[in-house]
Amino acid sequence: MEYTDASPVQIEAAMQQAWTAFQTYKNSSLQQRADFMRAIADELAQSATELVHIAMEETQLTEARLRSELARTQFQLTSYGAACERGAWLDVRIDTALPDRQPPRPDIRKMLVPLGPVVVFGAANFPFAYSTAGGDTACAFAAGCPVIVKAHPAHARTSELAAACIERAAMKCGMPAGIFAHLHGVSNEVGKALVEHTYTRAVGFTGSFAGGKQLFDWANQRKQPIPVFAEMSSINPVFLLPEKLETDGVSVAEQYAASITLGVGQFCTNPGLLIAVASPALDNFIGELSAAIQRTVPGTMLHTGIFKNYVERRAIALSQADVEMLAVSAQEPQYNQAAATLATVPASVFLTNPLLHQEVFGPYSLLVQCSSLDEMLQVAQALEGQLTTSVIATVAEAARHTALINAIQDICGRLILNGVPTGVEVCLSMQHGGPFPATTDSRFSAVGADGIRRFARPLAYQQWDNTLLPAALQDENPWGIWRTINDELTKEPVKRN
Repeated sequence: MEYTDASPVQIEAAMQQAWTAFQTYKNSSLQQRADFMRAIADELAQSATELVHIAMEETQLTEARLRSELARTQFQLTSYGAACERGAWLDVRIDTALPDRQPPRPDIRKMLVPLGPVVVFGAANFPFAYSTAGGDTACAFAAGCPVIVKAHPAHARTSELAAACIERAAMKCGMPAGIFAHLHGVSNEVGKALVEHTYTRAVGFTGSFAGGKQLFDWANQRKQPIPVFAEMSSINPVFLLPEKLETDGVSVAEQYAASITLGVGQFCTNPGLLIAVASPALDNFIGELSAAIQRTVPGTMLHTGIFKNYVERRAIALSQADVEMLAVSAQEPQYNQAAATLATVPASVFLTNPLLHQEVFGPYSLLVQCSSLDEMLQVAQALEGQLTTSVIATVAEAARHTALINAIQDICGRLILNGVPTGVEVCLSMQHGGPFPATTDSRFSAVGADGIRRFARPLAYQQWDNTLLPAALQDENPWGIWRTINDELTKEPVKRN
């Protein structure tokens, strides 16, 4: 089924309705928002069979993978809803008046308030968890913001079904008309119009560097610039230290063969770069990893656009001077199937060829061979921002190489010791974001309830009567949330001087 691109009239109507809805929804209670999010999760559960069936047709993903992702999407909605209700994300700060101080201090109270309508762009590789009812949408609803979703064309029917679930939940919960809108658009003009609209206050995006950077540029060229929270490009480097390879190289090779090829490499946390020092232990590691890559059966990619991009970027990377193919899937791939690939290059070449730093989205990884640990440090210092970096090392090695660890942590949002980057836990402690070009704002996470803060801003109230304050700031603490009062974290009511 094909869907028509949203017209300027449709976009204008959706944005007008979202702005009107915002005037009501921003004043909703935390419980009302949480109930709405739980209702969306329930609707998704009731439509699970149809959602999974359609998503299988559109994305080539397996039923098991899609059911797992749908369950994760429901968990995001319910857990972010619970976090919304707890209210810690509001960052309430209250400093009561000190009239006898010279000069006197006024009563000042601060909290996070919603930004306004949020435009969410569905992701190609996660038809549920990062799309219509995914993490960005959940965070925006929790923050008190209406959402306008632009469906990803690669799974438009799946998006349409998920949108219907949100709309049913909105009606059941008595949400204002315009709290949610769902639009289609293959043309870039639809996305541009949404980002540039006067009523748009923020953008959520997961996808390519080119796409995210374009949205970021449009947003910053507006008369009133707005934040774009874009997760874009990451090769998730893995630093393999010598002692660990000596003692545990086979196990590490097995772990990373599985991680590189997981989901046909179509994860933003795919380990696309391995960095190690040349040694007999590394040779053994290469042998084990190469054998595992060769055994990998080519997998069907999400859609032909991603497949063509993989074939093109892989070919460009392999054509670079001094890049050598180490291993490729032994079985010949069919059209729209990706052959897992491992290549290698000397560190001296990698350091002088920026093209080799770019993401090849799919089951591809490049091994950078260093002549020494000093050269490994140079590689770390030359890398761009990443979602994750991994260190494969003994505890003693990690303790000794503090300069390397410090350089590595400067470029990532999540630093992993002796593990793989694939598999992103949905919890408060997760940081899914990193320095540019991994994301456009490394201060925030796209996974976990801390992501709610992306769609809110601080507002301080000075000298306001208690009856006129938002519930979160009132003396009595009617929502029973944690607040910092005169530098003390407490749930107690305000005691006025």
